[in-house]
Amino acid sequence: MLPNRAELREVGPRDGLQAEAPIPPEERIRLVEALLAAGVVRIELGSFVSPRAVPSMAGSDEVFAAIPPRPGVTRAALVPNELGARHALASGCDELTVTVSVSPGYNERNVRMTVAESVQQIEAVCALAANASVPTDAVVSCCFGSPYEGDVAPRAVRALVDQLTGAGATRATLADTTGMATPRRIGEVLDEVGTDVGLHLHETRGTGLVNLYTGLLAGVRRFDCSVGGLGGSPFATGSAGNVATEEVVAMLDDLDVATGIDVGKMIEAALLAEELLGHPVPSRVAHAGSRDRLATG
Repeated sequence: MLPNRAELREVGPRDGLQAEAPIPPEERIRLVEALLAAGVVRIELGSFVSPRAVPSMAGSDEVFAAIPPRPGVTRAALVPNELGARHALASGCDELTVTVSVSPGYNERNVRMTVAESVQQIEAVCALAANASVPTDAVVSCCFGSPYEGDVAPRAVRALVDQLTGAGATRATLADTTGMATPRRIGEVLDEVGTDVGLHLHETRGTGLVNLYTGLLAGVRRFDCSVGGLGGSPFATGSAGNVATEEVVAMLDDLDVATGIDVGKMIEAALLAEELLGHPVPSRVAHAGSRDRLATG
């Protein structure tokens, strides 16, 4: 059974741009405004990390200042620790995103901490967020395989999700950070963890959309996606971008699964991202157009 509606979180302004050459905050604001005009209501605006570590996210406070609270819109910020959380909360964000990997090797390379140390940081962030009445989404990376340890046991994913929700995370998102998921592996992990989670999927091996469809059929209703299919992990060779928002919307439109997002305006936003970055985006729908809009009968 397919649902009547699915919730999409747009991660392009953060996850999509963090691996790109930096573009000024005012241009990132233009992109965010285009995404909101397309009907996006959950969006990661940036991350509060050291600009030396992630130069492309410098000025995230300026982006938040330019995009004030709006009815029905959730503006999220990724934070690595308590300091980042304090800055994000001071910016007025509506949601915090934290991340930890079920893969010890990936976690060490990504945040230079053990998994246990990351969980401790997340617990502290969740406490700050709870005091401010702000929800926290814990994104668990490498849930479907790691470039360092290979296959990941579904029970290990469940154990970490349970630990994070016990530490105060409001909800959890399972990430296929390096694009190792297949429909079979999606099913095995969801059978263990349950479907009250989000999915964050990448197109590294061309399985992103079919993995999303598998999750949808299994009962997942929350998905991350990125304008133009931008994104990718710097800690995994050959890692590609997130599933493209306009591709997800085009597929769900055809399935009569509402998202509230206009695919035509999303394509415009993807082409704006292309213009701002100075190179083509990987999204196929951005360049070929939506099937329904091209059909002439």
